[in-house]
This record gives sequence, structure tokens and C-alpha cells, in this order.
Amino acid sequence: MSANDGDDFIRTEIEWIGVPLKERKPFLGLCLGAQMLTRHLGGRVEAHPEGRAEIGYYALHPTPAGERFAAETGAFWPSHVYQWHREGLDCPAGAELLAQGDDFPVQAIRVGPAAFGFQFHPEVTHAMVYRWTTRGAERLEMPGAQPPAMHHRGRFMHDAAVAAWLHAFLDHWLAAGSGKPPRSVRPLCTP
Repeated sequence: MSANDGDDFIRTEIEWIGVPLKERKPFLGLCLGAQMLTRHLGGRVEAHPEGRAEIGYYALHPTPAGERFAAETGAFWPSHVYQWHREGLDCPAGAELLAQGDDFPVQAIRVGPAAFGFQFHPEVTHAMVYRWTTRGAERLEMPGAQPPAMHHRGRFMHDAAVAAWLHAFLDHWLAAGSGKPPRSVRPLCTP
């Protein structure tokens, strides 16, 4: 699926994103959801100019805004995240770029206090990796895609850091919509 598809349900969902944005309520878009958020804001979603894909674990680089977000929330970015996409997004007007990647530069954006779009998949489970690399095996032949062994090895190398980041992020994100302070945020120490 693509945020550029002409299906009615895609257009309806893209349009609906305006509701939580207007109400400043929590919205979290993962991969396709981040692309839909981008399209709602008037941004572009496009294939990589060299036909590359990100399928496997890839480096994540927080921007200065992403570093500030991590310091404020305790959600410290993992070094690598799981990806499964062949289209990327730009950072649309009204969004703040929080993290970047190498082949697909825009990896994490924030809009207002509680709307986020992540190009990557922090929700992926061990079973999902096996299912995706089996049922979507043809995509593993795309330029830039990693072989299945690297997906499985990456889980052992990176998932603990992704899980720690995700739990801290979710505490912050859900608290932002409820008006309550996040549970996992610790006070910052200053020298």
C-alpha cells in the first residue's frame, strides 16, 4: 500500500488525520501512517530516486530537535530501527524533523504536541519478522534490502534499545494527550 494510492479508504484516512491534529490529540503514524500524515500536511511521498528500499535494520540519526526531545522525555533514540518500505517522505510544512536515515532522510517527524510519524516499525515482533521475510520474500531482492539472516540477527542486536525507547516514547505520547505527566520521564540533571 502507498499513501499515493487512489483508493477511497486511503483518501478518507488521510483526510481524517485533520481531526486529531485540530484537536491536538495523540496521533501516531507508523510507516504508511507517517506517509499519510505527510500527505495530509501537503508533503510528498515518493520512491527512492535510485529504486532503493529499506527492508531490515538501518541506522537512525536524531536531529538536534530529536536530541532535545529525547532529553525532555527520556525517550532516547535507538541506534538502529526495523524498516519495511520502498517509499520515503519529506518533512512537510508544520512538522519538525526528529530523526534521519541514510537512504531515506526523513525518519521521524512531530506535528504539534502529540502527533508523530515514524517511517520505521518499532512495533515489529519476532513473529512479524519471520512472517514478513517469508511472505514478502520477493521484496528482499530489492536494492538496499537486507537478507533474512540480517533481520534475525538485528533483532538480537537492536530490539532491547528499540523497546526501551518505545516504552519511554509511549508514556510521553499518551500523557501529552491526557494532560497528565508521563510516568517514565525522569528529571534531568544539570551540572
